[in-house]
Amino acid sequence: MATDTVTLKIKRGEAKGASTWEEFKVPRKPMMNVISCLMEVQKRPVTTDNKSTTPVNWDCSCLEEVCGACTMVINGRARQACSALVHELSPNGEAITLEPMTKFPRVRDLVVDRQRMFDSLVKTKAWINVDGSHQLGAGPRVSQEDQEVMYPLSRCMTCGCCVESCPNYNERSDFMGPQVISLARMYNMHPSGKMQAGARLDAIMGEGGISDCGKAQNCVQVCPKGIPLTESISVMGRETFKRALFGWLLKG
Repeated sequence: MATDTVTLKIKRGEAKGASTWEEFKVPRKPMMNVISCLMEVQKRPVTTDNKSTTPVNWDCSCLEEVCGACTMVINGRARQACSALVHELSPNGEAITLEPMTKFPRVRDLVVDRQRMFDSLVKTKAWINVDGSHQLGAGPRVSQEDQEVMYPLSRCMTCGCCVESCPNYNERSDFMGPQVISLARMYNMHPSGKMQAGARLDAIMGEGGISDCGKAQNCVQVCPKGIPLTESISVMGRETFKRALFGWLLKG
């Protein structure tokens, strides 16, 4: 049966330092999420054994599962803290465990440095180059069929859940991750994005690219936006195969 408090077990530590666990109890309120629990800890950083400690560090921004900043490992699963509701995580008063993502360098406590993901987006030119096009009038129309494919892909918020669950994404591998491959697919479908389609394919054919995917399919299971990541990997696998065979005939 639910109690009038919420118990949090939080894995804490400094960058490259040893980890320690601290336990906190906060008042239970209706429709609480993990972020609101952490805010209660911030107001009174005292552990369950009545020891004063430093406030817990974590990232958040939009609180609407749009920015991806608050991703952490909650009860063993990577997800957003803003949409992780206490009554679902702890219906009978069970302790909720919070840990930082393991695939990125820890900055402090639950905060990690996700720069590696953003660097991969730069490598694959994950944007539409429209510089100087503001005087060219309306952009090219996108068919309804392509819109229906592209919209789910556009929901990616680079939160890191997919790479946290991916066994091929780690400090010993240069694998760029499924989200980058999926975004490359989306931008290559866009009429303007097609101008750099070849460069994106070359990028995901290179070191750390699509050939490093082990097809574990964990990514599609944990994606909070339901993005068809494995479908994108399959599609881009075919595109890179064609690029490898006939790329010498194609320019761009």
